Amino acid sequence: MNGVDAPGNLSLLREYQAYLRVEKGLRPLTCEAYDGDLKTFAEFVDMRHGLLLTATQQDVTAFLEHLRAHGMDSRSSARKLSSLRGFYKWLLLDRRIHHDPTVNIESPKAWKVLPKSLAEPEVNEMLSRAALAASHPQARATELRDRAILELLYAAGLRVSELTALTVGDLTLDAGRVQVRGKGDKERIVPLGRSAVEAVETYLRVGRPHLARISSTRKAGAMRPDSARLFLSLRGAPLTRQWVWQLVKAADQSASPHTLRHSCATHMVEHGADLRSVQILLGHADISTTQVYTHVALRHLKSVHRAHHPRAKVRAPDASLSPKSNEEMP
Repeated sequence: MNGVDAPGNLSLLREYQAYLRVEKGLRPLTCEAYDGDLKTFAEFVDMRHGLLLTATQQDVTAFLEHLRAHGMDSRSSARKLSSLRGFYKWLLLDRRIHHDPTVNIESPKAWKVLPKSLAEPEVNEMLSRAALAASHPQARATELRDRAILELLYAAGLRVSELTALTVGDLTLDAGRVQVRGKGDKERIVPLGRSAVEAVETYLRVGRPHLARISSTRKAGAMRPDSARLFLSLRGAPLTRQWVWQLVKAADQSASPHTLRHSCATHMVEHGADLRSVQILLGHADISTTQVYTHVALRHLKSVHRAHHPRAKVRAPDASLSPKSNEEMP
């Protein structure tokens, strides 16, 4: 018997999942992530002969140390601790426990290093290749779709789950914007650049109708409940997150959808965008999450300072000011 099946743990986790879905209104993927974190902790506590309901502060501290010893990065550990905090807060409010074992435990420092991003020339090369394939006279619907996906990921800094959830109705291309549903079903409006708008318009006009016809044919003319999804597969079905990951990886082996999201934010900051604007664009609930890009802003500021401040760089001696002879010296 593992820690999840231990007496009381399984029913407790099921109750908490129902609470997250019904009362908190969290999305299925978020609920699954919390459930996975709690099950990992339940198994760890079981090895220490304990239960979720009786876990102590020492159990939580030992769990975080166990994660660190097994090579888990600080951001992932911080997310697991956040999952535990939400769970034990629920238990405390429901008066099932009298003390929260996560109290006064310092969160592992998340984002110790800057998230990986591509250089601007690398992104431009990726998008240029996609645009070239899509501009071919015999370009297929899938090539038009793939270009639109890459352009949107970079232009809007979307999470892969946000991209796959987009519907045609979320687009307002004449105004150059898209409505995005992020974590916790929070909606935000994200502006799009000209390249992204053109790519999506072409896909909607030429590529998507072909994929949508495949969908309706397979269903003998019946409308699929998800037929309004913006991006469709060759079978006319909504794309999965895993498929989009494979698409980006095929476009550039060193890239991922999250890499393009970080590249979007990094390049904006390098070109002078303030962190508050980047926070709104990315849909970060807390500005502290966006502050990782402070390193980019400081690095950019330093390069600008070195390039333009008269005393920030070593200046070559001006030959015209050098004494030509002793007679010319005062």
